[in-house]
Amino acid sequence: MKLMIAAAALAMPVAASAAPAVDWSRTVVKTAAGGFQMGNPKARVKLIEYGSLACPHCRHFEQTGYKPLVRGYVRTGKVSYEFRNLLLNSPDLAVSLLAHCAGAAKFFPMSEVVFATQPAWFQKVADLTDDQRAAMVKMTSAERTAAIGQTAGFPQIAARFGVTPLRAKQCYADPKGTERLLAMSKAAIDNGIASTPTFLVNGTKADASTWEELEPLLKKAGG
Repeated sequence: MKLMIAAAALAMPVAASAAPAVDWSRTVVKTAAGGFQMGNPKARVKLIEYGSLACPHCRHFEQTGYKPLVRGYVRTGKVSYEFRNLLLNSPDLAVSLLAHCAGAAKFFPMSEVVFATQPAWFQKVADLTDDQRAAMVKMTSAERTAAIGQTAGFPQIAARFGVTPLRAKQCYADPKGTERLLAMSKAAIDNGIASTPTFLVNGTKADASTWEELEPLLKKAGG
């Protein structure tokens, strides 16, 4: 009898497993502040990073904290994560314009590549000759930004994320894109944000610049 019961049990269909939870890391929108927010808009913990794509410290956070943040907190809906640009220099403006033109779905993947290649493109800009720099001084602001972008190879990076060469030229030529980034940076400075990365946890400036410092604050806030 026991054997018959066991055989019958083996023959019974296994109940279907529960449907997987929503992957909130796939939800990315542009915010009213001009940044890009990833995650559950109703998350209990709202994390904002004021960062720069040309900042070595931001690069360190991206390489050490970004994936644990997304996998452990954003994907599950516990934390929403918004990146807002605080521009540091001309290369930062040049690459940020194209990252914004790539759009919400491509902003974070493109930023990962920009951070990964940061030392290489920094060196390309540093290697500009005096004559090249003198020629850029005579250019309009938009022309100079495009020239720096070309030197650094930003259009080639952006092309991997759907920004065609023609679209890249249009992004550099559109003054509204630059105005929006400059306005976002000014708003940050006006609110006392003076360095990158600066993190806000539920609207409060966090005493943290690394993942090791930030994660305990997210847990404490309910993440």
